Amino acid sequence: MADGTLADTYVAAIQHDLADLPSGATRVGVVRKPAPWFHAAVDENVPELGPPAELLEEVRTAEEDLKMQGLCEEGAHNAAWDQVDFGERYRTHLAESSEAQAALEELSGRLADGESLALVCYENTEKKRCHRTILRERLEGTVSD
Repeated sequence: MADGTLADTYVAAIQHDLADLPSGATRVGVVRKPAPWFHAAVDENVPELGPPAELLEEVRTAEEDLKMQGLCEEGAHNAAWDQVDFGERYRTHLAESSEAQAALEELSGRLADGESLALVCYENTEKKRCHRTILRERLEGTVSD
């Protein structure tokens, strides 16, 4: 059986019918603490693949400080990522957390079995950086290995 397709999008794109997803793709939320309304936009949520709470809090704190210095919301968000070394720390989380490893293996298996998946969280990656981009790269690496 051929590998499934892997895509990603953000919740508002689903809510406003703007998401360009593969036909029949399972919408997999990758949010640590989803808002109640988030569940209506996804088929399931895998909180183990959300960033650790302490990392998210560091980004939020840095983002608020940067907004106070005059940066726009998107600029502050993206600069905060760099300031707290988000990408590297999230990759470390994926590599070192047994829960994240198990979730990655499960999604990789589903992709290998031909299921199409769409990773979903809150950020519009046309404007803001998002962990699901890193997660997608990681899953694409495991599927093709």
